[in-house]
Amino acid sequence: MVTFMAAFNSPTFYKKNFFQLCSPGLGNEEVDNLKQTQTGEFWRWRESNWVNEKIEWRNSRYITVGIDVGSVSSQAVVMCDGEIYAYSNIRTGSNSLDSASAALNSALANLSMKLDAVNYCIGTGYGRVNVPMSDRTVTEIACHARGANFLFGPAVRTVLDVGGQDIKAIKCDSEGKVTNFLMNDKCAAGTGRGMEVFADLLSIPIGEVGDRSLDISEEPAAVSSACVVYAKSEATALLRKGLSPNEVLAAYCAAMANRIIMILERVGIEPELAITGGMAKNKGVVERLTRKIGINPLKTAWDSQLAGAIGAALFGYSLCKKGKGRTTK
Repeated sequence: MVTFMAAFNSPTFYKKNFFQLCSPGLGNEEVDNLKQTQTGEFWRWRESNWVNEKIEWRNSRYITVGIDVGSVSSQAVVMCDGEIYAYSNIRTGSNSLDSASAALNSALANLSMKLDAVNYCIGTGYGRVNVPMSDRTVTEIACHARGANFLFGPAVRTVLDVGGQDIKAIKCDSEGKVTNFLMNDKCAAGTGRGMEVFADLLSIPIGEVGDRSLDISEEPAAVSSACVVYAKSEATALLRKGLSPNEVLAAYCAAMANRIIMILERVGIEPELAITGGMAKNKGVVERLTRKIGINPLKTAWDSQLAGAIGAALFGYSLCKKGKGRTTK
């Protein structure tokens, strides 16, 4: 009893379990939404990690790691002979080096595996040059194409990745090799960070934004600018005119879809289409995008944000098979 009370009184226990203790009947997503409401951090999405307990890593010939450090989120994927063994998806911190380490530590948190068991590690994403444990770096363009091929299958020809601060439209072949691509300038307009800003503006949990933008009686006109600064001002004006928060979200999701389409059309949209990155989880943007281009994106059971890290781990696996992996302890 004394031990339990000591643990209960610790800041770590309180921080991790307070909302579960206060609301035992709620599921994980509902608890997340309650946390956001209580803390005012409506932009905060759920971090995650996972391990495939059916894989015995000690029996693997090659263990490879891909670490994707983005502007908003960071992922680490551990692969055993080209199959996903473990992964993590966390928020990027104040610097890339610490975020890369935190992502890998989260992926390895429940494993007996240590870093010295890894044969090859590749860093990708905008922070790829600051992944301290990487053997080399590969661009996020190449990694997302390769990762999308793994997640959605060899039929993928167009990959749309909407990250925290950029939009990438990628054309690829049946092996996941890039044949063409286009990327916007680093800007929050039409990206995940812009949507987080709107979630905070309207005090709506980020996980509810997509569904609530579709829960309207009539589709409003899209806000005239996807630029977050101007869009916020326009959204405030719309609220004053009497539009509901759901209608304002619909107007912004429509503007984001329009911005994405402009980039897709410049590189050329060819079926099959795969959407990666956090925006793939936003039904409000995806459904509006689908209506306009007339192409239904492919589905995957995996977290779409893992594409870059998966691609990086697969590049490492290919290098290992060519004899370029390091000898493990």
